[in-house]
Amino acid sequence: MFPESYVRNFVYNRKKQLVTFGVFFAVLCFLIGRLVFLVVVKGPRYEAMAKEQQQRERVVYSPRGAIVDRNGVVLADNKRVYNISVIHNQITDPEAVIQMLSKECGLDEAFVRKRVEKVSSIEKIKYHVDEEVGKRILSYGYDGVKVDGCYSRDYPYEDLASKVLGFTGGDNQGILGLEAKYDEVLRGNPEELLTMTDARGVEVEQYGEVHTDSDEGNTLITTLDYNIQSYCAQEAKKTMIRKEAEGVSILVMNPKNGEILAMVDEPEYNLNDPFTLTEWYQGYEGTQGCNLMWRNGCVSDTYEPGSIFKIITSCAAFEEGVLTPEDRFFCPGYTVVEDRRIRCHKTTGHGSESYVEALENSCNPAFVQIGSRVGAERFYHYFEQFGLLDKTGIDLPGEASTIMHKPENIHPVELATISFGQSFQVSPIEMMTVIASFINGGNRVTPHLAKGIQKPGEQECYQYQYPVKTGICSSDTSEKMRTFLEKVVSEGGGNKAYIEGYSIGGKTATSQTLPRSEHQYVSSFVGFAPAANPEVMVLVIIKKPQGIYYGGTICAPVAREIFANILPYLGIDK
Repeated sequence: MFPESYVRNFVYNRKKQLVTFGVFFAVLCFLIGRLVFLVVVKGPRYEAMAKEQQQRERVVYSPRGAIVDRNGVVLADNKRVYNISVIHNQITDPEAVIQMLSKECGLDEAFVRKRVEKVSSIEKIKYHVDEEVGKRILSYGYDGVKVDGCYSRDYPYEDLASKVLGFTGGDNQGILGLEAKYDEVLRGNPEELLTMTDARGVEVEQYGEVHTDSDEGNTLITTLDYNIQSYCAQEAKKTMIRKEAEGVSILVMNPKNGEILAMVDEPEYNLNDPFTLTEWYQGYEGTQGCNLMWRNGCVSDTYEPGSIFKIITSCAAFEEGVLTPEDRFFCPGYTVVEDRRIRCHKTTGHGSESYVEALENSCNPAFVQIGSRVGAERFYHYFEQFGLLDKTGIDLPGEASTIMHKPENIHPVELATISFGQSFQVSPIEMMTVIASFINGGNRVTPHLAKGIQKPGEQECYQYQYPVKTGICSSDTSEKMRTFLEKVVSEGGGNKAYIEGYSIGGKTATSQTLPRSEHQYVSSFVGFAPAANPEVMVLVIIKKPQGIYYGGTICAPVAREIFANILPYLGIDK
């Protein structure tokens, strides 16, 4: 038998070995578990971090789809430009790089120095420099200076349809107008340039650059007609200067399907330099001036429509059965509603007149009587039926809503003023759309600017479809309004829009802006041709004209000039 001391030492040493083995085994298990955790659980994250550290990514935007008119005339295109950036760890001669970039890019030396000396993966110096400048910078061959070719937007006609087209930002994303509305259609997939770097951030030459695939954007085909848009823009500019007006808006639309052939809102701005305020907005500063300059008054602004609204009053009365063409009215030059004396534009009065004569004369007292026949409750019902309280759904951002009295607030005075188009506000595109319903047989069309899209390399074009709401008014009411509005132009207050040989219908309007004490006006005229079967309609609005301000005197002649040029162009014969 072993001595007792030997057995005791053996047992003690055995315990030490087991404890030591247990500790090592536990550590080993922990390390294996940790390794499994890092590889399996955290692996994807660390792999991504490693790639981010080893790869440097630069985005090069692909060509954006063109925007063209209905005949294929390019309104928005692309031009080749370059993005200039620097990588600090790769620059071998920083002073030379700073001097060169300051000179070629036209930038302050301190600005360039701050970016060149900043320790980061990549620093932007200037985006969208001209192709000539980019190639010159590339020819220097300085290490760490990256010159990436890409595309930026180019608008060949500069300010033509600027408030319709909109423009893009530095990231090639649409900011306003059609560029914003159809951004996903127009934007292509950008190209990515990937380079491998070592621990110091220096590119590993043997790997080179990896280019990911890119796709060009789709072409957007619009309903605009370059020739009609150009002519309307010229007329708007001339009118604005001649009348020293605050602005001039012109809309040309096909009332049968809602296609916008022209949309002008002078003053426009240069799409190739959208952040420089034009002379009309020099009194404003920064963002406020730009927002006003970019704002499309045809869609985003509201105004009191004035006597053009008498078309709607007439249709409501005909639909309600409280008016016939043979009804007669008496105008002494004013009418009294409660405690309010509402005057006619002819202060001596029109005397006894039929409904048709009242429409031709644009007589306020007569239409106050017509509105009272309909009544506030039924009048509001027709506002809803005609869609006057709804947005048109035009495919442009920022459409304004109609500002109308609540039904419970339409008392006799409010009903009277509404009847001849004052004390509420609508947008020009809303007015155009509602009136189109009354001359096309009673269908509320959706005004729109996008006709279809065409994918790169394909001949087929995808055509957009737009909703049409029928039954806005009866065909009988529509026929009556076409006939009576033709008389307004041939015999009444809209005679300055008359063109011999053509049958044109229309209505003039003059409304006073708020506050009334300023004695400023908005003059307008809406017309359509041919009167029996309208194929085109025109709305002219002159904001705050100086001197003579009556719509029939200053707006109807502008519409006449437009009709005289576009009717033969559209193949509408005398």
